[in-house]
Amino acid sequence: MKERFKQYLVMHGYKEKTPSGKPSTAYDYVMRIDKVCEWERTDWEGLSEMIGRVIPQYDKGGIKENLGNKSHRAVINALLRFAEFLNETV
Repeated sequence: MKERFKQYLVMHGYKEKTPSGKPSTAYDYVMRIDKVCEWERTDWEGLSEMIGRVIPQYDKGGIKENLGNKSHRAVINALLRFAEFLNETV
């Protein structure tokens, strides 16, 4: 699922590497989802089953908003892209 999500991001215009060859947004979002899985004590499959409950917690006004806001809201944006990925691939 992780690799399919990364491919989904690249297909939707997110860069895999910066011009200098460093990991970019697609890689970063995959790592953010890994981190949320760690925080939620689950795996990608488990997170996919509870994504509807998790997003509001990490978004504005949620009990984990501070985590969702990390790195200019990269965590919540990764979760939102993951939800889109799940909706499009089901």
